[in-house]
Amino acid sequence: MTLDQLRSFAVSRSLFKPLSLARAIDRLGFVQADPIRAPARAQDLTLRHRVRGYRAGDLERLYATLPIEEDVLVNYGFVSRRVHELMHPRARLRLPADPRTRKDKVLAFVRERGEMHPRDVDAHFSHGTVTNYWGGSSNATTHLLEHLHYRGWLRVARRESGVRVYAFRESASAGNELSPARRVDALVDVVVNKYAPLPALSLSYVVGRLRYAVPQWRRLLKGALARARKRLAHERVDGVAWYWPEGERVGGVADDTVRLLAPFDPVVWDRRRFELLWGWPYRFEAYTPIAKRRFGYYALPMLWRDQVIGWANLSVEGGTVRPAFGYTTSTAPRDRIFARELDAELERLGSFLGI
Repeated sequence: MTLDQLRSFAVSRSLFKPLSLARAIDRLGFVQADPIRAPARAQDLTLRHRVRGYRAGDLERLYATLPIEEDVLVNYGFVSRRVHELMHPRARLRLPADPRTRKDKVLAFVRERGEMHPRDVDAHFSHGTVTNYWGGSSNATTHLLEHLHYRGWLRVARRESGVRVYAFRESASAGNELSPARRVDALVDVVVNKYAPLPALSLSYVVGRLRYAVPQWRRLLKGALARARKRLAHERVDGVAWYWPEGERVGGVADDTVRLLAPFDPVVWDRRRFELLWGWPYRFEAYTPIAKRRFGYYALPMLWRDQVIGWANLSVEGGTVRPAFGYTTSTAPRDRIFARELDAELERLGSFLGI
C-alpha cells in the first residue's frame, strides 16, 4: 500500500455521490457547525458537495423536518438521530413535581410554554450574567439553556435568525438496549467512518474527543480505543499505522473536479492527517492576528483531483463571487482542465449562494 492510494481513498470515500439532505447527514453521522459566514457557514459549505441541489441555509430552513439534532459529538454540530440516541441520556432526566432550583424552574417553564426563544425565558427569570469560557460576560439564562441542552433536558427545536429555539425533551433517547461499552464502540465507528483513513495518533485524538459526546462514559474511552485498534482494518505506510473501517477496500479514482472545501470538511479536518497526505500545514486563521496569517481569514482548501494544491478566500461583491487564490507552488497549475474546472466550481458556488 502507498500514500498515493491512501490519499485517493480519503478523497473518494468522503466525497460520495450527492444524496438527499437527510441521507447525507445519516451517512456522515455528524456535520460540524461554525457561525462564521465567509461566504457561507461551514456546515453549508460541507453539505454542498454531498447533497443534491443544496443551497446555503437549507440545513437551518429544513432542520425541523429532518431526523437530526443539534448536539456535541467531537465538536458542536448536527448529528443524525441514530447517533444522538447513542449519546443520550447524559444525565438522569426526571423533573420533580415541585421545582425549586433554578434549573428545575426553567425546565418546568419551557415544558409548560412549548418552544421558547432565550429572550423570552430571560424576560421571565432575569438571571443576569455569568463569566463565559473566554473570560467575557454572557447572559446567564442563555448559558443555563445551553447547559440543559447539552445534558439532554432540552433540544433545539429550530432556529430563529440563527438563534436556537429550545423545547423540552419529553423522553430519553432510544438505544438503551445496548450496553454503555457497545454504545461507545458504535460512536467510535461513527467518527472513524467520517474521518478515515486515520493515522494512529489521530485515531487516539478523535476517540479522546468523544469525551464531549459521552461525558458520563469517558472512563470507557481507553478500552474503546484498544478494541478499535484490533477490529479496524489497518496497515503501516511509510512508518505510520493507518486505520479505516473493516471491510473497506483501499482505493478510489479521483475525477477532474475542483472543490473548495470548508475548513472543517472531513477531508481536511484532521490537520495531522492533512500534512501526512498533502505535505503542507494548512491552518484555520480566523482567530489569528492579521499580521500572522499565511492563508487568510477563512481560507478554503482547494482540492483538485486527489491533491490539495492551494486555497481560496472568497467574498461577494455586487452579486459576484470574488476569489483570491493561493497555491502551494508559485503559480496555478498550467492546465486547461484545471482552469475549466475552477471556473465550474465558482459557478457552482454562485448557485449555492443564490447569486
